[in-house]
Amino acid sequence: QVHLVESGGGLVQPGGSLRLSCAVSGGILNSYNVGWFRQAPGKEREGLTCMNVHTGKFFYSDSVKGRFTFSKDNAKNTIYLQMNNLKPEDTAVYHCAAGFCGDGSFTPSDYWGQGTQVTVAT
Repeated sequence: QVHLVESGGGLVQPGGSLRLSCAVSGGILNSYNVGWFRQAPGKEREGLTCMNVHTGKFFYSDSVKGRFTFSKDNAKNTIYLQMNNLKPEDTAVYHCAAGFCGDGSFTPSDYWGQGTQVTVAT
């Protein structure tokens, strides 16, 4: 059975950093595209970053490019999202997921976790 469980969210000041983790069970890490998306109140879901398991290429949305970094540890069955220079507009619930990962987008479609809250405020 597939499970994705996020952790690492919290309250951080503007300009600060957080690292989110996502424990992935069910053996999908080497066969599915995985990544991160976020959902803020009143806003549409936004695909942030992903890794295409077939090409090894990464996608980053313009809103996080240069500030966020996706990484994966196959031995620990975990993916990470390092977030630097956080801004108030980054406030949202962050989810890890499996889905479509193309050159210009990430669309969760198969599995996703319950999310972890990130709040950027003074």
